[in-house]
Amino acid sequence: MNIIEVKNLIKKFDDFKAVDDISFSVKKGEIFAFLGPNGAGKSTTIKMLTTILNPTFGEILLDGKNPSHDALGARKSFGIVFQDPSLDDELTAYENIEFHGVLYGVPREVGRERAEQLLKFVELWDRRNDLVKNFSGGMKRRLEIARGLLHHPKILFLDEPTQGLDPQTRNHIWSYIQNLNKEEGITVFFTTHYMEEADKVAQRVDVIDHGQIVAEGTPEELKAKTNASSLEDAFLSLTGHGLREENASSVDNMRNHSRAWGRR
Repeated sequence: MNIIEVKNLIKKFDDFKAVDDISFSVKKGEIFAFLGPNGAGKSTTIKMLTTILNPTFGEILLDGKNPSHDALGARKSFGIVFQDPSLDDELTAYENIEFHGVLYGVPREVGRERAEQLLKFVELWDRRNDLVKNFSGGMKRRLEIARGLLHHPKILFLDEPTQGLDPQTRNHIWSYIQNLNKEEGITVFFTTHYMEEADKVAQRVDVIDHGQIVAEGTPEELKAKTNASSLEDAFLSLTGHGLREENASSVDNMRNHSRAWGRR
């Protein structure tokens, strides 16, 4: 059973087509990696999946709900850890969790029980009353994961969740995520520039480049297809070795739409 369905998805910013007629699906309970170079269309796609941007054309279904027609219903089906930090540094760890519960309408007693469960799971219960501004980068990421899971989502979106973290912390983060996938059956949709992470963790991978899906399959299938010894080598074979820069026009337009979440 597919919990994410994307059909003929297109996103244009003026004359620039950031996402160019892509279709893919993610199975319920799968750990799925969505990979691509800078400017390939990853972030634009995630923004459409998570109701921040509306598609120009095409259809998205998240647990049977279309974000364009039922944004609130779609949001209840997923949690998200953004690439950029999104915690309130002037609140405690527990207050950040509590505030998220209010936004999602989680009953107070249910929220308290779930907050304790999740903060213990990510090993932050003993720091629950500490201000987040005193946390390390790894602790903040763990808290963001706990916060994103408070309302029992069926899908967890992770946009480069381990960027800038040391290898030990990265390993711990992925250990938490894999355990969640096993224990709660949550579907994980993630992006990363660390190809070894995707090789180790992802059950299936789609590669996007120039707004189009250029390859899909398991890490082993992609390596076999490109005659590569690692997923990084396969990725470079599929997308090229040249340096990439994000298209300025698309970035500016996405910034103009970045407040769409709060307006919808």
